[in-house]
Amino acid sequence: MALDVVTQQQERYLLAFETFARNGAAREPAWAQVLRREAIARFAALGFPVARRGNEEWKYTDVNSLARYPFQDLVLPAAPVPVTAKELAPFTLGEPGWHRLVFVDGSYVPELSLLPSGVTAANLTEAMVNKTEPVQQHLARHAGYSDQAFTALNTAFFHDGAFVSIPDEAVVKGPLHLLFLFTARAREGVFHPRVLVHTGRHSKATIVESYAALAEGCYFTNAVTEVVVGEGASLEHYTFQRQSEQAFHVATTQVEPGRDSTFFSFHLDLGGRLVRNNLNVVTGGEGCSFTLNGLYLPGGSQHVDNQVIIEHTRSHTTAREVYKGVLNHKARSVFHGSIIVREGVKKVNAEQVDKNLLLSDQAEADTKPAFWIYADDVKCGHGAACGQIDQNALFYLRSRGLTEREARQFLVRGFAGEVVASIRAEPIRAHVDELVQARLRGWLEEDETA
Repeated sequence: MALDVVTQQQERYLLAFETFARNGAAREPAWAQVLRREAIARFAALGFPVARRGNEEWKYTDVNSLARYPFQDLVLPAAPVPVTAKELAPFTLGEPGWHRLVFVDGSYVPELSLLPSGVTAANLTEAMVNKTEPVQQHLARHAGYSDQAFTALNTAFFHDGAFVSIPDEAVVKGPLHLLFLFTARAREGVFHPRVLVHTGRHSKATIVESYAALAEGCYFTNAVTEVVVGEGASLEHYTFQRQSEQAFHVATTQVEPGRDSTFFSFHLDLGGRLVRNNLNVVTGGEGCSFTLNGLYLPGGSQHVDNQVIIEHTRSHTTAREVYKGVLNHKARSVFHGSIIVREGVKKVNAEQVDKNLLLSDQAEADTKPAFWIYADDVKCGHGAACGQIDQNALFYLRSRGLTEREARQFLVRGFAGEVVASIRAEPIRAHVDELVQARLRGWLEEDETA
């Protein structure tokens, strides 16, 4: 019976696509229309990866509740709800003049955006219509949808999105913030944000991608980001997820670092009812190095799933990966990290760590590190840990004069602070630290009043 409901909802998406193709996508170039048709056909063939179908990639995350949910608005509303500067302020970061592209309920809002000079930063759909060459060259060429239902759905339905192109040798001062906000109007809606980032040779830039809610409510955000890092380029990419705790959030980020490039990413999860993050990195050239860090702090009955896949297809590549979770109440986290080294590849150095701190007896963390090594002359290692606050450490701190609350706070903040400290840009680090401390402070205050 449940599967019948899922099938019915999938049929609604297929019917909604025909409306979208006639209205929203009709003015796009022919290649884009073909791309969308191919993507919706793949979604029709794949369907949602519900647990009953035995999909190993979704073994620990049941999307039945998402697949069965009868969202009312499957096609984007005509116009976004006005958002004031005061409402926007808590979700911005850094200096007032920092560059940003703002999207409200899936639609680009130029009045709230501050575009940089010297680089291309634009609404993705406008760039498609204007026949911007890198868009056709890279869009949907990296985040494959042939066997990924959610990526196929996004490719078929995405409306507005962000397109960022950094020229060769350019050094962009200050981060470019891609801000996706959701208002009360987003309730019962489905949104497909799309981001395409292309950096030129020997360029340097910082991108912040964030998803946040101005109001609580149930909606579905299905985001896809493609990042192509040029030869010898340096890119820092930060993703902050602060969605409504009633919302579904699925995000796929596909990264291809070029020869001798460096890529740093940091992912923070705070919101969402059911969250799934797919981060895939495929080495595009020899000598590239990348650091992938993340922090997730689910509480209540939140479910957060991070899938991080690193594929080494070139020699002399380096990867460092550290993810940490602090879980409270009845929250559940899933972490699956795979490091793949292809045959004939040499001099790969890769490390992977996932650690979880459980603040409640009812919280659960599942971690599944995996290596697939098809070559010699490589150095790979991984570590995973899950547990509660060390009682010996707690006793030691209390013996030095700290109260139990102060001791617990010190230990939890220290656990999370280790990965926060890896953030290189000071204003971004301060912003993340403030968000993390606010969440932990709220939990500790709950313990006091319990």
